[in-house]
Amino acid sequence: MKKPSVNSDNKVNKLRLDHELPLSIVKWGWKYHHIGIPTKKKIPGETYLAKFKFYVSGFNTSPFGIEWMRFEKESPVSKLIRTVPHIAFEVKNIEHELASHDFKVISEPASNFEGIRVTMIEHNGAPIELIEFEINK
Repeated sequence: MKKPSVNSDNKVNKLRLDHELPLSIVKWGWKYHHIGIPTKKKIPGETYLAKFKFYVSGFNTSPFGIEWMRFEKESPVSKLIRTVPHIAFEVKNIEHELASHDFKVISEPASNFEGIRVTMIEHNGAPIELIEFEINK
């Protein structure tokens, strides 16, 4: 039998059962968007993002939302993002989510592509991307 954990405020955290969806989906309304996986292998069909000095591939063709990311040595992207897979969620309002939760922000919200805003946070050593689409406002 699993025992509830105790957080830093000595409050008991309810454990999520195997059949339950994560809090981010059930209570916060986030939607799964993709998983980004760092790689060192060249993959056919890569797209180069010069501003960030890395290549992306797979997202447009993966039925599961898998995106491969291959970084150049000089990439300004956080080492955590370059080395640890991240999960991305679509949110309605990035500022609201950042103000509503005590997240460690890795990269500040930015509009790197027209109609899309992103930020990266860290949770328990894992990077998490929040994406806001202007079209969904």
